[in-house]
Amino acid sequence: MSSSRILEFVSNYSLYTNCIVGGFGLIGNTLNILVFTHLKCFRNNRCGLYLTVESISNFFNQIMSLILTILTSMYGPSFIVNSFIWCRFKYMMSQLTAIVTFSMICFAAGDQFFSTTYYFNLRQICTSKLSQYLVFISISFGFFHSFLFIMFMNIQPLVGCIIYNEIWLRYATIFFYPVLMGFLPIVIASMFSLLAFRNVRRIIRRQIPIERRRFDQQITAMVLVHVVSFVIFTIPYDSYRTYAINNRVDQTNLFAYAIVTLIEALIGSIVNLNFAVNVFFFFYLIYIG
Repeated sequence: MSSSRILEFVSNYSLYTNCIVGGFGLIGNTLNILVFTHLKCFRNNRCGLYLTVESISNFFNQIMSLILTILTSMYGPSFIVNSFIWCRFKYMMSQLTAIVTFSMICFAAGDQFFSTTYYFNLRQICTSKLSQYLVFISISFGFFHSFLFIMFMNIQPLVGCIIYNEIWLRYATIFFYPVLMGFLPIVIASMFSLLAFRNVRRIIRRQIPIERRRFDQQITAMVLVHVVSFVIFTIPYDSYRTYAINNRVDQTNLFAYAIVTLIEALIGSIVNLNFAVNVFFFFYLIYIG
């Protein structure tokens, strides 16, 4: 297959998948925000707060994805790749929303563990004020880190938007993608969600109302499924990004550039599901509400 055919396929694939996933993401996250803010069982609920903030973050991520998709279909991929403004805006928004979303998933899993544990002292650790502080710290860190990150990005002819600072490139390769956005949130979310699932299986031993017990079991199951999808969709992207930022392909090598563009489109559509799968939680939330 020629490079032009591959690039044509990538263009069509990205357009249709991003529009479909983005459309579902906008609808699903909007519905989730309405459910989390209006259902009585989620009012003053810490896990509900984390999931609400995550849905808002996902909503903005999907808006950005749709905007970039529309601009790319109208003006071609070079408009985004070789634009200094879009280069920085794209990375800033994608990093900000990813940091906030991944943080909220970890906080929700951790909150379910502490909320369902048998030990009273551990249940007292998580408070509403602490959850508000964690949300504020996560959003503030996301803004600061993403703004600092784009200060070391620039457009290089024939390559596109890259990190030009060697120290920051080493940081992104060694820590940011593989650890901060990969190993660390995956381990934290997986560990706490599994421990919370174990807790709710033994929750019958505690003297609590049946309605509360049922709610904890259902929310914990939902968080566990969410964490599983998070792990599946995140690992390929972080692995590829760690490799790609150190191995840029010159656009003059058309076939290699076409293959890399195809891989990026496929992996990008997979990780994009992280911000759109919430549409499947809406009906579940209505059921438990």
